[in-house]
Amino acid sequence: MQRLPPLLAAADTCGLSYLRGEPDTMREGAERDLGKGGTRDDPGGRKVFEVQPEGGPTVLRILLGSQLKISRMELGRVSFKERDVADLLTLYGVTDDGERQALLNLADKANSPGWWHRYNDILPSWFQVYVGLEDAATLIRTYEVQFIPGLLQTEDYARAVMGVGHASAAEEVERRVRLRTERQRLLNRHRGPRLWAVIDEAALRRLIGGAEVMRAQLEHLLDALKLPNVILQVMPFRTGGHAAEGGPFTLLRFPEPDLPDVIYVEQLTSALYLDRREDVDTYVEVMERLCVESEPPESTAEIINTIMKEIK
Repeated sequence: MQRLPPLLAAADTCGLSYLRGEPDTMREGAERDLGKGGTRDDPGGRKVFEVQPEGGPTVLRILLGSQLKISRMELGRVSFKERDVADLLTLYGVTDDGERQALLNLADKANSPGWWHRYNDILPSWFQVYVGLEDAATLIRTYEVQFIPGLLQTEDYARAVMGVGHASAAEEVERRVRLRTERQRLLNRHRGPRLWAVIDEAALRRLIGGAEVMRAQLEHLLDALKLPNVILQVMPFRTGGHAAEGGPFTLLRFPEPDLPDVIYVEQLTSALYLDRREDVDTYVEVMERLCVESEPPESTAEIINTIMKEIK
């Protein structure tokens, strides 16, 4: 499959619009590859590409208003029109009918808001991006030190977590709990993502919400272990210092080979999204070391059962 610019890979409905593209490079390359043809001004004063590639269609018109719009489309900052996408696919040399239709369908889907947009009033903008990325990922690897990962929390546990350090109204808390519950559905959907979580022993022993809530939460983790797409490991206290002393983080991987892995690091009032190769490689190495230093997955159920017996 030919490598495409981030034009379509950065579909907003999948939460991928923030991913960096290379609009200037792509545009310059496209202009070099125009073949026979050139540009002219249309009656509205806008620049129009007229191209007649050898062996290709007689005329290719790309009417985008300005080169800035091409850049904004490639970065996912404006919505897509089918005509614009079709013209750009031709310009980039994508001629296979099946491939073109798949990408046109993706562009159409990109104009539809994701399900999480219903929660815009309670979702900070920096976390909306994460929910979209999570929904589009095929692999989610996460390390948590203080709490159970959100995708594995019970409603009562999530409700207790949201009450830690926050004075939100009861209605808002309930909506946040519903949002978290909806996020968890992806683990049970057809061809859902794989979740590989490393949880610090402290998160398993910290009685968030009290003994009853925590016991139910640990039982929920035991149920999650039965899912074929979920792997849980425990980082025990006895390990001492380890590779992820910097704190929790999540790695997201996507089905499109042209999209980079994304590292998500949450802060109190914002988040970092890292996709530079050197940054991603560093976090991948840390994650691999965590998995090696943690207890093996086959020991997780025994560890959880032991902790449950100790809860008073």
